[in-house]
Amino acid sequence: MIGFLSPSMPEMVVVGIVALLLFGKRLPEVARNLGKGMREFKEGMTGIQGEFNSAYNSTSSKRNESRPATRPIPSDEEDRGEFVAPKFEPPPIESAEQDQKA
Repeated sequence: MIGFLSPSMPEMVVVGIVALLLFGKRLPEVARNLGKGMREFKEGMTGIQGEFNSAYNSTSSKRNESRPATRPIPSDEEDRGEFVAPKFEPPPIESAEQDQKA
């Protein structure tokens, strides 16, 4: 599957001939400018990646500082009891009956 995307030798020769016909004597200058452009692009991407990493590291260190290192331990023995869910209490029916009477 990787061979599908990579150019073969005959394709590279055709591209070289077309480039020679289009640019002629200026081909070295065009190649040099293309290389400079690629180098500037890579430097820009490295700078952006560095800024992203530094911003990510600063926010993750802030998150780690705000988060307690250990779980809080209850001070009383009573706090260590069994957890009970709150019970559901239906609304009083009397208010509905009073609305119907009025």
